[in-house]
Amino acid sequence: MKYYAGVDLGGTNIVCGLLDEQFQLLRKLKLPTEAAKGGDHVVAKIAGMIDELISQHNITREDVQAIGAGIPGLINPVDGICNFSANLSWKDFRVSEKLNQLLGIPVYIDNDVRMYVLGEAARGSGQGYPVVLGITIGTGVAAALVENGRLYYGGSFIAGEIGHIRMDGEEAVCGCGLTGCLETVASATGLARQAREAVKSGVPTIMSSMVPDPSALTATHLSQAYDRGDQAAIDIMTHTGKLLGKGLSYAVTLLNPDVIVIGGGGANAGERLLGPMKQELQRLVLPMYWNHLEIKTAELLDDAGVIGSAVNACNRVQQ
Repeated sequence: MKYYAGVDLGGTNIVCGLLDEQFQLLRKLKLPTEAAKGGDHVVAKIAGMIDELISQHNITREDVQAIGAGIPGLINPVDGICNFSANLSWKDFRVSEKLNQLLGIPVYIDNDVRMYVLGEAARGSGQGYPVVLGITIGTGVAAALVENGRLYYGGSFIAGEIGHIRMDGEEAVCGCGLTGCLETVASATGLARQAREAVKSGVPTIMSSMVPDPSALTATHLSQAYDRGDQAAIDIMTHTGKLLGKGLSYAVTLLNPDVIVIGGGGANAGERLLGPMKQELQRLVLPMYWNHLEIKTAELLDDAGVIGSAVNACNRVQQ
């Protein structure tokens, strides 16, 4: 029996999993990242978690064919280097080399969103579809494309940054330095910002009484107000969904996916957000694209990145 280890590394938590050849998740550990203690500490912690999984399953390091890790930020998957990660405060950090030195097992790293989408394509909502476009809606908005089990990277490993498409009429400053990026609106943080701005502008809304301080409003409050028939909340969700549909229309026309898998915390808004998104997407693309397309929500939740990282490690070690 061959085994693979998958790692989903975030700024808050590390999730490590041990998987079999069919990428069934056999065991899983989750611990705080402790990024403030430095990259070497984080890598050592990952190594310890993988050793713990190996011990729990009564196997040895020699039974593990490869380790895959999904890391937030700009990743060079060929050289195994994290060029930059704001969440971890890493720059030009040689993750694969350092983890390999600790464990003696081949290590392959990649961007966390790509690993999330690869996991959904292999074992989740995208399973069985030749071309899977995955989009995550969280603090930001990002996407990845999987074609017949293989990821598309672009010329410099940064394909998929759909959140940084600039949208006409939007003026919020994005963390990337541009203004009006899609993710300034169609993200969990973007939804919360719009809710706060609606309250501060004096628009009639029950959101003004949901929390003592408008700055504490979140996307969850917005959804709750929507469900109570609040017109301001409905308008925000509709506007945001339409912008998301417009952004996706560019990707659908260019890439012609079989399925779009939508994940991340923002997907919890459900049809409040996805309903207007679908309507706008259908309006903006040719019927030959729309009639071919399915839209699904992700189903693997926190396991997607672990599974995708293991799949990626298997693909890479066999090359």
